[in-house]
Amino acid sequence: MCIGIPMQVLAVEPGHARCQGRGERRRVNTALIGAAVAGEWLLIFIDSAQERISVERAQEINATLDMMEAALQGESRELSVGFSLPSAMSREQLLALSGSMQQTPLEKYLEH
Repeated sequence: MCIGIPMQVLAVEPGHARCQGRGERRRVNTALIGAAVAGEWLLIFIDSAQERISVERAQEINATLDMMEAALQGESRELSVGFSLPSAMSREQLLALSGSMQQTPLEKYLEH
């Protein structure tokens, strides 16, 4: 399993960006996203930028990674995040999140 890490661009080089996030700095390949801009947030998998993300999305991902890290360390403290986890979302919210507002074939069948 590969987990994307949100990182902020510090400096730009041809085909690469120097980024910082989650306590580390990396030189990442930007071939998949094109030219990066200092200050923007990228989602990094291994050492490759996969997509541009908003600062809000970076905060959501970091909060989720913090929760995962705490759970792996056996911490039972309650962590507060500024977004709803999928397990707490309604069916409609999950469909909107996935970009699909259509009914599943089973739901269409059950209506008739």
